[in-house]
Amino acid sequence: MNAPPAALLDARYRLGPVIARGGMSIVYRGTDTRLDRPVAIKVMEPRLAADPAFRTRFEREARSAARIDHPAVVDVYDQGRHVDDSGGHGPEPVLFLVMELVEGATLRDVLRMRGQLGVPGAVAVLDRVLAGLAEAHRLGLVHRDVKPENVLISHTGEVKVADFGLVVAAAQAGASHVGTIMGTVAYLSPEQVATGSADARSDVYAAGILLYELLTGTPPFTGDTAISVAFRHVNDRVPPPSLIAGDVPPELDALVLRATDRDPAARPADAGALLGELRRVAHRLEVPRVPVPAPPRPAQHATEPVTHPGPVVMPGPRGTQALPAGPPRGATSTDLAGPPAGGTLHGGAGDPFPDHRRARRRSRRAFAVGIALVLVLALVVGAVAWWMGSGRWTQVPALVGVQQTAAAELLDDYGLVTGPATTTFDNAAPAGAVLAVDPPVGAQLLRGEIVTLTVSTGRPVVPPVEAGTDVAGAEQLVRDAGLTPTRDSSDAEFSDSVPEGAVIRTEPPAGQAVDIGGAVTLVVSRGVEPPPAPARVSVPMVVGQTASAAQALLDELGLSTVVQSTLPFALNEDPTVIGQSPAAGTVVEEGTQVVLDTL
Repeated sequence: MNAPPAALLDARYRLGPVIARGGMSIVYRGTDTRLDRPVAIKVMEPRLAADPAFRTRFEREARSAARIDHPAVVDVYDQGRHVDDSGGHGPEPVLFLVMELVEGATLRDVLRMRGQLGVPGAVAVLDRVLAGLAEAHRLGLVHRDVKPENVLISHTGEVKVADFGLVVAAAQAGASHVGTIMGTVAYLSPEQVATGSADARSDVYAAGILLYELLTGTPPFTGDTAISVAFRHVNDRVPPPSLIAGDVPPELDALVLRATDRDPAARPADAGALLGELRRVAHRLEVPRVPVPAPPRPAQHATEPVTHPGPVVMPGPRGTQALPAGPPRGATSTDLAGPPAGGTLHGGAGDPFPDHRRARRRSRRAFAVGIALVLVLALVVGAVAWWMGSGRWTQVPALVGVQQTAAAELLDDYGLVTGPATTTFDNAAPAGAVLAVDPPVGAQLLRGEIVTLTVSTGRPVVPPVEAGTDVAGAEQLVRDAGLTPTRDSSDAEFSDSVPEGAVIRTEPPAGQAVDIGGAVTLVVSRGVEPPPAPARVSVPMVVGQTASAAQALLDELGLSTVVQSTLPFALNEDPTVIGQSPAAGTVVEEGTQVVLDTL
């Protein structure tokens, strides 16, 4: 790194010893010489500091992080860029961030020392973590890398979320940093793996994974490679923590499963919402309030000839790890060195251990073996008692509204067997959603028992009715589909292809969804339509008109004419009508012939 421990950055911050290293930075214990207070100074890797685009983004996000003012978030005091004009360390600028110094260790260190924290301890830690994240989410900021390494616990039990140095405003969360997925793979949300995008619900997912680890001592997903772990987040459901930690109640199981749902829309909207749910569950379960498990203070005075330091101070930069702590406190040079060269543990000449010391060592070994046997026996008895008592029992989880396939997986996680499902129509629930469970949710069952699901098939659909089906058969098809058949004489139609009395079609048509019991009209055939009857007209009076005028009038009415003369010779070319048959006013069919007598 291009900043020596003795350097004075920005004519103000004096660097002390290195307290943490990461892939992007080194963290120094430092002093603010202007205010005379200890600080943690994160100095970015030179290659990044030399990138103008990174410097711009770093400065913008440092300002965003400094906006968070909450006791559960590590304060950001200052950020800057230092250029050494003396030429002693090259032209590259030193990009640094000045933060609150937390005397203690990371949550990762606490988990390594203590293992799982139990329900009260896990609730106490996560409550403070979510409180800090909730304030960030309220300001529109997303952490993106919630994990035990970025949660600091002081020696007095204060919990602080660290390293908001790479958060971005939620309005800009759609653009991933330099095209990479940020965050530690064991805590990445499915959407971060799949698309690189993140919002407040991604932090909620990581907090759910963190709660799982606090309760069980280990993350839910492990693998040989980072890629395999990442894809497990995309493809697998997080199992209930009670499968590993038997003291975890079902309510906390459900909270973990809800926070780590693969669908972001199914999770609590942000850390504040998840915090509210956690506190309601803790109140309902009457979880006792306990102090946050704090790391021990380093020993002030060594009592052995050679001692080794305890956990180092950890200000919490992204991706940093505590420096190796070395052998346990109080280990002496004798403890570490083993027997002297050439010595033996079997007495005789040159034996470095007198007889009384060998006897004491044998006594200690025998005592240790006896203790081990007692512990093994106690474990066996405890396991048998647990199995005979609560271990054989499980609980029906909340399944109403869950899709059938997901419900079957969840029942399997709880050690139960999914029986043949019962299906029924439902106007509101989508197809495949669980409507009811038998035995009901919350029932205590022996592992391996069968649970029957009632599953929605959605709204009924009008069945297909082939043209020509008889009415009784069509009505039965409609009833079987959960609908009500109806008929109306006004709906009957003539048909050239469907015989009279058979069904032509349905209204609504086949395939359309209808509410349960909805009416379906059967359109019935009236047979072949008969030809229309000829029109009837009244014969007009044409006597006195010329023959041509009378013929024209009768033609317009659809009547034919026959003109005949009463004289054996014609007097003129257009004689006058002197008689007609049928008589005027007679109603006849179209096409009837009218005889006109002329003179």
